[in-house]
Amino acid sequence: MIARRMLGLLAAVLAVLAPVLPLAAEAPAAAAREEIRLWPGTPPGNGKVTGAEVLGDKGGAYGAVSNVSTPRMRVYRPENPNGAAVLVAGGGGYFRIQLWKESTPAAEWLQAQGFTVFELIYRLPNDGWDSAAPFMDAQRAMKIIRTRAGEFGIDPGKIGIMGFSAGGHLAGFTAYQSGRALYAGGDRYEAASARPDFAVLLFPVVTLRKPYDTTRTRREIIGDKATTRAENEWSLDTYATKDAPPTIIFASADDPTTPPGHGILLFQTLTAAGASAELHMFRDGGHGWGLGKPEQVISQWPGLFAHWAQSLKIIENRGE
Repeated sequence: MIARRMLGLLAAVLAVLAPVLPLAAEAPAAAAREEIRLWPGTPPGNGKVTGAEVLGDKGGAYGAVSNVSTPRMRVYRPENPNGAAVLVAGGGGYFRIQLWKESTPAAEWLQAQGFTVFELIYRLPNDGWDSAAPFMDAQRAMKIIRTRAGEFGIDPGKIGIMGFSAGGHLAGFTAYQSGRALYAGGDRYEAASARPDFAVLLFPVVTLRKPYDTTRTRREIIGDKATTRAENEWSLDTYATKDAPPTIIFASADDPTTPPGHGILLFQTLTAAGASAELHMFRDGGHGWGLGKPEQVISQWPGLFAHWAQSLKIIENRGE
């Protein structure tokens, strides 16, 4: 009788632990994900960061990283590479980076489609860096990916950039101002171009001018009392020329943080200049929707991006 009771107790314990065990097994794999540091030694940008990197555990900061002193990329290698790569930047107003709800899910989805993905953990002005530090990191990341394309089985002419919100501003600036000299460097990576071959911008901050001058992005990059020159210098539409990489924009009409005017302005400016641009404006979804929920129409954006990429011959149509 005692043996039966012990067996029953053991079975109950195992039943409780069963859902937990796979998660415990996955934890070391996640912790061991390959990372590439962007800079040898101390990065440029006059950093004054103190203390450890912070990963938020509640509220809007949940799963978001801040206090970044070591900018780097996390690598997602696909089982069946399609030859293309994407550098992904989460948003967060340049005072934190939304990994958990933006860049990480997107990176995992892209990886499943065959893209080699590099999730960017960039520096933030709010942590004590110059306001140009995130843009230095994005340029440097693009140069490293292109230089090492052969190691990853990547076509150096099929390297794109994707960004959400402030990360969309970062991605767009990198796409349209890839040649701007933001730092001094002379190693082997600096011989490569930082220009993405395509840009995917999701609810991006586009302009820092009125009436859209209330974003955290504006405050962190140019401050509340910026000059008109500074507003123009850091607004994406200023650099939307015919030479811009093909760009696809996804936005929500009810977004209170980056209203639809941002995406519309960039789309209109790009197309007026003769660049290749596409805009998808969803009826609702608000801000910060990442991949979106299955019941939301905005959850269709990954498929729309895939069809767009196929139309540009970035990836092959696999009949899916």
